[in-house]
Amino acid sequence: MLQLKSGFTALAFGALLMGQPAQAQIKSAIDIATIGEPGPLDPVTVTSDLVSIITQHVFETLYAFDAKWEAAPLLASALPTITDGGTLYTVPLRTGVTFHDGSAMGADDVVASLQRWLKASPRGKLAAPAVETVTAKDDHTVTIKLKQPFAPLLPLLAFQNGAAAIMPKALAASTDTLKTYIGTGPYKIAEQKPDQYIRMVRFDRYASPAGAPSGYAGARKAEIEELRFVPVPNATTRVDGMLAGQYQFADSLPTELAPKFKGQTAAKPIMVKPFGWALVIFNQKTGPMTNPVVRQAAQAALAPEDMLLAAFGDPTFFQLEGSIYPQGTPFYDEAGVKGYNQHDQKKAAALLKQAGYKGEPIKILTSPQYDFLYKMSLVAQQNLQEAGFTVDLQVLDWATLLSKRSDPAAWDAFFTFHTFVPEPSLITIMNPAYPGWWDTPEKKAALDAFNLETDPTKRVADWKTVQGLFYAQVPAIKIGAFYSLSAQSQKLSGYTPTEWPFFWNVKVSQ
Repeated sequence: MLQLKSGFTALAFGALLMGQPAQAQIKSAIDIATIGEPGPLDPVTVTSDLVSIITQHVFETLYAFDAKWEAAPLLASALPTITDGGTLYTVPLRTGVTFHDGSAMGADDVVASLQRWLKASPRGKLAAPAVETVTAKDDHTVTIKLKQPFAPLLPLLAFQNGAAAIMPKALAASTDTLKTYIGTGPYKIAEQKPDQYIRMVRFDRYASPAGAPSGYAGARKAEIEELRFVPVPNATTRVDGMLAGQYQFADSLPTELAPKFKGQTAAKPIMVKPFGWALVIFNQKTGPMTNPVVRQAAQAALAPEDMLLAAFGDPTFFQLEGSIYPQGTPFYDEAGVKGYNQHDQKKAAALLKQAGYKGEPIKILTSPQYDFLYKMSLVAQQNLQEAGFTVDLQVLDWATLLSKRSDPAAWDAFFTFHTFVPEPSLITIMNPAYPGWWDTPEKKAALDAFNLETDPTKRVADWKTVQGLFYAQVPAIKIGAFYSLSAQSQKLSGYTPTEWPFFWNVKVSQ
């Protein structure tokens, strides 16, 4: 990992990278401390939040979410026209958009990109069964013909995670993980050194969408000339670097370190609320957790309140809440969470006996790079062992965990979290292609009914059925809701606190 000495300025670092005098290179730059090495920067095939945070500056989608979590045009020039009973989406494209390689974006590029997304993205695969064709009507219009109505399509097209990212046709021709990164975003990647940094520079030919900035939508301006994402796995190092002025932004900080910012003038803490929910996901392809009664035993054994207290300490940063969606949202359903927060070891032991569990080791993956997840996993290990489980807790760096979870033979459970999303079908565990592979007939029928329904009131009722199955079949266990702690330099202005930090429309003073 690259460690910059205190006093080694951003300008000097830029000069070192380029091998030329600092003043001749850049006028403004910031260093962003992340939780670790992201691995491949393919915004389509990879659903890691860290990858999405980085790649949203480089790759763009047809639509983006505004501050109200409503889809707004990004590379499209307007919202789609939906006809033929909800089965034909006509998408007008913006003109004058240029890729980082200098080529102009056209309908053929969009068609190829969407076809790659449908084949290669876990989120695209969710939409693929409903899609009949994606075609270019003309140079600046794309049509998406569906076999039947599919309500989540527009939110899926707007989401930057497992994104329907638009790239040149030639790059989109392969579904292999990208090694070349050419998008339309306000920044382009200049250099990537694994475990050291990702350096991106302002794209001078960037064509911004119109409108006032709102959430991820509206005008985007690269005010800062250079962004450097630096992997800093140790959270204390991220905080100390912020206070020393070494970094201008740091993500995913442990809440117990928040007091270190009190009275400091170099940096300030940021809390994003609502942010997300922590969960442990079970493997339904191989191993002991394929037995639903064993999963129910784990659900009975865990103590979410103890896990949240261990992870965050201060109740200000979490909510003991079983509903997948928080209070105040249309999909909130606290009545349908039977099984949440039981902490009943006798019941868990009885269920294990009923399941015929023979003490097989339960391989649980966790990572200290997300400190709160690691602390939760330690409490979970104790809870499960008290109920009679044999636990093999495997502590990995986050990139290794992400790689390992794709192999069904390598794990039985893993700890992760999900950020707030406005559309339930965007939740990764709902996707049968996502590790965990929840794909029972009952769940498929319930989710299909939910996705086919376009009436908002009826969709709320259908979602209650899906959440009920989540608690009955236990593909995962929600631990609780939590709020994110990050930090920004006092030299930054214009930053918008959000789930996936972005740095367009942000200025830095020298």
